[in-house]
Amino acid sequence: MNRETACEVYRRLFAEYPAVDGRRHFLDFHNPFETLILTILSAQTTDRAVNAVRDALFSRYPTPEALARAEPEEVEPLIRTIGFHRTKARHIVGAARKLVTDFGGEVPQTMEELQTLPGVGRKTANIVLSQAFGINVGIAVDTHVRRVSKRLGFTDSTNPDIIERDLVALLPEEVWGEINYLLIRHGRAVCTAQNPKHDRCVVADLCRYYRELRER
Repeated sequence: MNRETACEVYRRLFAEYPAVDGRRHFLDFHNPFETLILTILSAQTTDRAVNAVRDALFSRYPTPEALARAEPEEVEPLIRTIGFHRTKARHIVGAARKLVTDFGGEVPQTMEELQTLPGVGRKTANIVLSQAFGINVGIAVDTHVRRVSKRLGFTDSTNPDIIERDLVALLPEEVWGEINYLLIRHGRAVCTAQNPKHDRCVVADLCRYYRELRER
């Protein structure tokens, strides 16, 4: 796919999926610390499950300093309903402690520094940078972004790192911060893993997967 077609895909998806309550994200965060912690918790679980534990978690641990003083075993009951809660409790306590000891209690604003925190890989760091600080150095690739990108023809790979490189090479930098949200919305609503809804797809005529299906 060329850049002109990719930009047309972006324009159509942007029109199809407007912001909800003025937001183009799925987690209920209100500051960089909450963005970091909720994004760590969101790995391999639903946004709804993460949002459901938000109030209990941050009412008890509203700051990095408060969470850094906790033990993971104290945090576990507050996030028990989300997947891998024991591992994630260790990660968020460890991240909070590193914020306090290494970053003065502030969430760092570089990809390299964010990835020194427990539980933070490139995808999480991309989300935190974009959503908390408006800094877009890449594009977060999750299961929806991977599936939709490959079907559309943005990429030929299933490797998240390669997909990210393909996306940033194909799309102009000014849309990097929103394409993740749009591809996820499209992947959840229309371009589902099973039985994608081609008749509802606003980019079907530009989609490699749909074209190949029709040719077969």
